[in-house]
Amino acid sequence: MKIGILGSGHIGKTLAVKLVEAGHEVKVANSRGPHTIDAAVLSTGARAVTKEQAVTDVEVLILSIPFAGIPDLAPLLANLPAETVVIDTSNYIPARDDRIEAIENGKTDSVWVTEQLGRPIAKAWNSIYSVTLAEMGKPAGHTERIAVPIAADRERDRDVTMELVEDTGFDAYDAGSIPESWRQQPGSPAYCTEVTLAELPKALASADLARSRRRVELASKVYSERFEPGHNPGRDFIVQLSRLLNAP
Repeated sequence: MKIGILGSGHIGKTLAVKLVEAGHEVKVANSRGPHTIDAAVLSTGARAVTKEQAVTDVEVLILSIPFAGIPDLAPLLANLPAETVVIDTSNYIPARDDRIEAIENGKTDSVWVTEQLGRPIAKAWNSIYSVTLAEMGKPAGHTERIAVPIAADRERDRDVTMELVEDTGFDAYDAGSIPESWRQQPGSPAYCTEVTLAELPKALASADLARSRRRVELASKVYSERFEPGHNPGRDFIVQLSRLLNAP
């Protein structure tokens, strides 16, 4: 597939590498320009391009930018064909993004995103820690393969996204519609806990939105006490903390 990625941070750069390795044609862009894309991101064949080039002539567009920047993408995506699959990997973190009133009042993060962009999206790779994504992919059928929930409203969006999740080394699970995607948001039992395909349905079903929001606040406090902003802690720390805080 022809894939564009907006964002070259921890998730975006890992997806660029993995999807090229899986045989896809990948273009990657960020807000600072092609010359700032890490050479390691391009080592397997991804191309560094401008934002405008990243959204041109692609079948799939992956959004891997800070949640607060989503509204700024609306003009860039305005002429994107309706059939293009747009996959959002971001999460709303109040301590980082400032508080968004609609979401604070109960609107699902991804519903808000669809409203900002004015088009359908799929949600994937938002519930997996970036280090887990980079290091823990396994072949299909492996007993310890980690599962990744995806949410979408359109059949094509769902099918394509599940295929790409599988290509990155994880079991894709249809978690339902975009309005139900709050079950895979931060603070939920499925978030950064590295559950398997057999465990994921129970984790999603046991999610509680109000409790998840409280757990996000608590996790943000723990992070801010131990790390500088932008620091990516080790996988063991994040997974253990998530399992402790997000358990049903």
